[in-house]
Amino acid sequence: MILGLLLGGPLSLYDLHKRFTAGMAQFYSGSIGGIRRALTQLVAAGWATVEDAEDGRRGKREYTITPEGKQAWREWMQAPLPPSSDSETMILAKVFLLGWLPEDERVVTIQALHDRVSEDAKDIDALLQSVDSNDIAADERDVFDFQRATLEYGAHAHRLLGDWLAALETPGSVGAAAARASVQQNSSSSAAVADSMQTASR
Repeated sequence: MILGLLLGGPLSLYDLHKRFTAGMAQFYSGSIGGIRRALTQLVAAGWATVEDAEDGRRGKREYTITPEGKQAWREWMQAPLPPSSDSETMILAKVFLLGWLPEDERVVTIQALHDRVSEDAKDIDALLQSVDSNDIAADERDVFDFQRATLEYGAHAHRLLGDWLAALETPGSVGAAAARASVQQNSSSSAAVADSMQTASR
């Protein structure tokens, strides 16, 4: 992710932290210490260089992505998500940086992300079916209702994410507008899920 932020030009450690806070903080947390360690690793790998800032401010050092770093970033963007990863966080991070890819590569990347969300959604739906097939004792009904409501939320969240990614597959600003419309259209179903959870608590 840091390599993607460096695509816009050289940045200092504190500039990068500001970028995380301003843009990625809603889905990814980047501390100063964590960013510093990652930058050290990127420089060691040859994916970034570090030099004193041109403005001459004492102690300010700026990091610049190298051609090898750009290639590593493109490979990361196009690579399948690891099975054990936090898929939602990784998907949001990749979409956040998607504009730096050529248009044809964006479509391929989004399609791969969409396929992953669809697979995860099928797993959650299968789990819901399995849970619903069990006989629940009366004294365990309250516990079951809340646990099932949590699974319902997961299923709904994946449907919303899938619809959003499907809308983004349309090239250019049309896709972005469609994605916003998809989120707005799903707001009513989000309220329905919340209502079902409140009903379970009564």
